[in-house]
Amino acid sequence: MDLTHLRKKIDALDTKIVGLLNERAAITLSIGKEKIKNGKPIYAPDRENDVLRRLRALNKGPIQNEAVEAIYREIMSAALALEKPLRIAALGRKGAYTYSAAQKIFGQQVTYESCQDIPVVFQRVENEECDYGVLPIENSTEGMVTPTVDLLVDSELKICRQFMMQIKHNLLSMTAKNKIKRVYSNPQVFNQCRHWLSQNMPNVGLLEVASTTEAAERASREKNSAALASNEAAQVYGLKILVSGISDLVHNTTRFCVIGETVPPPTGKDRTSLVFSIKDKVGALHAMLTPFMKHRINLTKIESRPSKKKAWDYYFFVDCEGHQKDPRVARALSQLEGMCKFLKILGSYPA
Repeated sequence: MDLTHLRKKIDALDTKIVGLLNERAAITLSIGKEKIKNGKPIYAPDRENDVLRRLRALNKGPIQNEAVEAIYREIMSAALALEKPLRIAALGRKGAYTYSAAQKIFGQQVTYESCQDIPVVFQRVENEECDYGVLPIENSTEGMVTPTVDLLVDSELKICRQFMMQIKHNLLSMTAKNKIKRVYSNPQVFNQCRHWLSQNMPNVGLLEVASTTEAAERASREKNSAALASNEAAQVYGLKILVSGISDLVHNTTRFCVIGETVPPPTGKDRTSLVFSIKDKVGALHAMLTPFMKHRINLTKIESRPSKKKAWDYYFFVDCEGHQKDPRVARALSQLEGMCKFLKILGSYPA
């Protein structure tokens, strides 16, 4: 079969695909009208999760599942934009890790608002200037992102989606590696690359800035400077990637959360995040965990943080399997509420 004939077959398939995409979009518009009429949120992470899970099961190759998901991410992003123009508050500027995570979650067809710090993300969503916010909540090296979890305790916003992204730090510069005199990045990134820096750049000055995008911007302007930042930051600021993947841990992963006003319905495979404080007495924490054991609910994380209300008073952050509306989880949470000083559900979302 010659090349011309094969290309004609591709053209015929493209014609069908474009027609089907627009047919899908027309149905999406009808769905959007029904959602608005019934007061339901436009963004439905539970439905998105179902769609992607079904596509993975249907895919027989040769296209990899990751590629299929990336294609459908943009299809669903275009659908969201048709249903309602969404505004997403994301920490950092284009090229920042959280900004990139937001684009992987919502696609390229929605509007993004860059926020300089975590409180601003909360403010934009609470004031209804943005529909959702995207924030880092936990890193596999550094643990909880404390400003995010602290604000979740006080805010009425809920976690409605989580997203895991492998973080790849790179040495970016317009200068040859042996001529670099200073490296910019934020403190968390320096901590995650401490061993590599001590082995490879022991005599270079490490200068802390607020974000990796600020680091990349400075490296693009200053002679003999470099930044530790993402591939996307290299593209945005016109820097060369001198060394790729310099994190001390190979599987350096950050967990991001989407915050919004509503909690998605159960999918059958969910996670619930909550925070509680305990009464100051012997065995109190053990007692708090009893309802989960009694109802056979698996805890995937428990971590403590000072409450900041008085000395030696702590909040305990817990992730458990299941949705807050699942009967077993609901019974455990009801029992827990009667035992502790303070209890708040931070959100239930697809696992």
